[in-house]
Amino acid sequence: MRTLLSEHELRVGVERLARLIDAHYAGSPVTVIAVMTGSVVLFADLIRMLAMPLRVGVIQASSYRDGTESGELHVDRRMLIDVTGRDVLLVDDIFDTGKTLDRLAGEIAALGAKSIRSAVLLRKLRPVEVEVRPDFVAFEIPDEFVVGYGLDYRDHYRNLPFLGVLEPSDLESLG
Repeated sequence: MRTLLSEHELRVGVERLARLIDAHYAGSPVTVIAVMTGSVVLFADLIRMLAMPLRVGVIQASSYRDGTESGELHVDRRMLIDVTGRDVLLVDDIFDTGKTLDRLAGEIAALGAKSIRSAVLLRKLRPVEVEVRPDFVAFEIPDEFVVGYGLDYRDHYRNLPFLGVLEPSDLESLG
């Protein structure tokens, strides 16, 4: 596995992301929604760095089933808190095709959110399939399959403190 972003680089990037978000909301309350499961590490680090009053909630979205290619998006909002009339910040691990963020923003809007912004750890440098773009981005990365810092391959590697690019041999070792 090749390291793309070190633990230190990730920490600095998340601190920068928090400052951008703090500047935007300028102390106003916000409801921060984690897009599970990939954003769990980012979410935990980020909310501890934010200065504004906040509420937290989660929504689950998954499009990777058994490999490195994105498939049909499944959304589970059973654990989502009430967003009616609230400023909402969706926090996701990666902006890849854009389909997840586009769909979730639409669902949150339909629930009556006052405003919807998004923050992502990573934005892949590749063509996207939707018009929506993340409002806050920590890093732009090449179009490679990455793991660590919450991102996984077949439920492995989420616990890595760095962001790594899987090599073909890494994929073969997991069968």
